[in-house]
Parts: sequence; structure tokens; C-alpha cells
Amino acid sequence: MKKAPDASDEATVKRLEQKDRDLRETELEDLKKLLGVSYGRRLAWRVLEKAGVHRTSFTGNSTTYFNEGARNIGCWFLSEIMEADLDAYVIMLKENRTVE
Repeated sequence: MKKAPDASDEATVKRLEQKDRDLRETELEDLKKLLGVSYGRRLAWRVLEKAGVHRTSFTGNSTTYFNEGARNIGCWFLSEIMEADLDAYVIMLKENRTVE
């Protein structure tokens, strides 16, 4: 069994906080790289569409719960995209604009 870190040791706390910041920075950089290429933006858009981010999840029956769960993940992914590279999201909107 792994021993829990000593929260009273300031050096340990600072080291773990830095580790968390480094991990978060890596996650955002990875996503930014994905969004920096057209095929990555297409994949991200497909995930957002499949999750139903840009449409209502209400169906009038219990399917709404399923849809809302998928939409919740999509909203999380959208917030990740916007934090990593807001300009890429704007590009995605333009690339997927439909004129009716």
C-alpha cells in the first residue's frame, strides 16, 4: 500500500503542486498540438457533435438523461479546447459553419 504524502511538509506539498501544474501544462500543450492541425480539429469537432454540445439534450423521456451525460462530457471537452487554444475553436467554428 502506497504511503500518503506528508501534508505538513511544505517542501513535499510544493513539489506535488508543481507536479500537478506540470501535468496540466502538458495536457493543454498536447491538446493545442492536436488543434493545430486540420485533422485534429476535425476529430475534436466530431467529438463535440457526437456529445451534442451544440444541440438540446431534451427528448421528453428518459433518453434525456443519457443525452445530458454525453453533453456534460462534451462541455468539459469544449472548455478544455477553449483553455488550450481559443483561436483554434474559432477556426473550428468557421470550418464547420453551415449555410442554409
